[in-house]
Amino acid sequence: MRNIENMVVMITGASSGFGMVAAKMLVEKGAKVILGARREDRLEALSKELGEENVAYQVMDITDKNQVHALAALGIKKFNQIDALVNNAGIMPLSLLNAGRTDEWDQMIDTNIKGVLYGIDATLNHMLERGDGIIINISSVAGLRVFEGCAVYSGTKYAVRAISEGLRMETAGKIQVTCIYPGAFQTELGASIKDPSMLETLMKSGLGEIAQPAERVAESILFALQQEKDVAVNEIVIRPKAQPT
Repeated sequence: MRNIENMVVMITGASSGFGMVAAKMLVEKGAKVILGARREDRLEALSKELGEENVAYQVMDITDKNQVHALAALGIKKFNQIDALVNNAGIMPLSLLNAGRTDEWDQMIDTNIKGVLYGIDATLNHMLERGDGIIINISSVAGLRVFEGCAVYSGTKYAVRAISEGLRMETAGKIQVTCIYPGAFQTELGASIKDPSMLETLMKSGLGEIAQPAERVAESILFALQQEKDVAVNEIVIRPKAQPT
């Protein structure tokens, strides 16, 4: 397994959920982290907790490509390199198509698809120039199967799957690419659901009762990061044992 001590990892959506937990685990193992998210208070608190010498952070809107590039530049300025990218930022405002919540569709497309592309664009050439790098994209089990009320969300997560596979093919022998498909885990993702009918459906589904800690997905991120340079774990599907779909 690759030693991740002193590895420099850029994480989007780092102020909560998988991104925050992964950042903590990485620093515990001696890595450095570059953190981007919208909530400055959380980023500041996380930086202090992890040790400011181990962290570069910047308030960032993942839908703004210039801000994503600025985060990468900040990290390179402080740590001289970026070894890995974790494209973690995402939202999930579920609704039926006939609800016509088009503003939410736009937000999902901008965050879940364009945000992933902007992260890749901000780091890929730097990695290619160095001859090494790891890119981990967070999709969802909704990127493997469509559920009622998830048409647009699933569309964005299927796109992450396609982008990851295309990236893997284009960078074969140069970059390690992993796409992770989480099921129900304890994060703030559900807070982006505003449609009352979908909130009710989600409550009745029982997924909240079986959701597992975010640490389990963060561990899968670290597993992908620790693979030897000549090997890539291209896909990881991880869900609670009790989750049937």
